[in-house]
Amino acid sequence: MALFRNIFFYPLFYGFSAVLVVASVLAIPFGRGALKRVVAIWGDWHFWCVENILGISIVQEGVIPDEPVLIAVKHESFFEAIDMPRLFSFPTVFAKRELFWIPGWGFSAKVYGLVPVARDKGARALREMIATAKLRIGEGRPLVIFPEGTRVPHGKEPPLQSGFAGIYKLLGLPVVPVAVNSGPFYHRLIKLPGTITYRVGETIPAGLPRAEMERRVHRAINALNTGESVPSSSLQASV
Repeated sequence: MALFRNIFFYPLFYGFSAVLVVASVLAIPFGRGALKRVVAIWGDWHFWCVENILGISIVQEGVIPDEPVLIAVKHESFFEAIDMPRLFSFPTVFAKRELFWIPGWGFSAKVYGLVPVARDKGARALREMIATAKLRIGEGRPLVIFPEGTRVPHGKEPPLQSGFAGIYKLLGLPVVPVAVNSGPFYHRLIKLPGTITYRVGETIPAGLPRAEMERRVHRAINALNTGESVPSSSLQASV
């Protein structure tokens, strides 16, 4: 059954996604509001395909503050990256620079307000990232980052990327850590039915020493690896 679900999922989701990439470029002359609507359709389309074709339920435990914060999300698969525009309100996502080279998508992503991450360019690249991020903060938008830097197999708990601490310090924002367990279901060629859970941890205030901040973020985003009970904001049953 899982094989048949995937046979339908891939052409339907990615086929319509290609149409939406073209639509996003065509929407740009009409303003960011029009582009935002196209991106929202993409997020909703992915959500519908995941639930109705793949048979994956999505549950959210906890509430994301509706204000500019730095949201640190566990990264186990493409699922959470695609789901960001639906999960959060007009988010600015830190995304690796190579993604902006994708024809059409990269141009739309830049106009939408994503922040390119150039990991090998040093202090200058960090300053440019911070300047762009502060512009998005001025617009009242949340900032989303994958602090491990890349996708991590479920159950693995690598240290946070060193640049995350610099971003935390320079932006001066509280951090909302979010655990997600998408890996066993979505990070595979044949995706499997099940339940993907987001768990929102307690907000971590700005201005903490680096070691304390990293310890708390690391513990919270890995909470679903071990089933450890990490305090979260007021719970809600599902997305």
